[in-house]
Amino acid sequence: MAEVEETLKRIQSHRGVQGIIVVNSDGIPIRSSLDNSTTVQFATLIHKLAQKARSAVREIDPQNDLTFLRIRSKKQEIMCAPGNEYLLLVIQKPDSS
Repeated sequence: MAEVEETLKRIQSHRGVQGIIVVNSDGIPIRSSLDNSTTVQFATLIHKLAQKARSAVREIDPQNDLTFLRIRSKKQEIMCAPGNEYLLLVIQKPDSS
């Protein structure tokens, strides 16, 4: 557990990171550095999107799986690392370069 805490702190310390959310396999946020309403909104929407993306990847190639999903808008960049039991979301300001 201490290793997980260290990893989350290390990610949070990166320049531009606005928040981190850990979501369980049911789409319920179990850890977050954001306020509750923002956490629930991101967790619900990105969990659904990750499930659809995973299905699309598997439909193209049943031997393949989704390993990372990156969504970039003008205001934010959302990085999603899906696992078997958890989904890690990192929300950051996009690099202006």
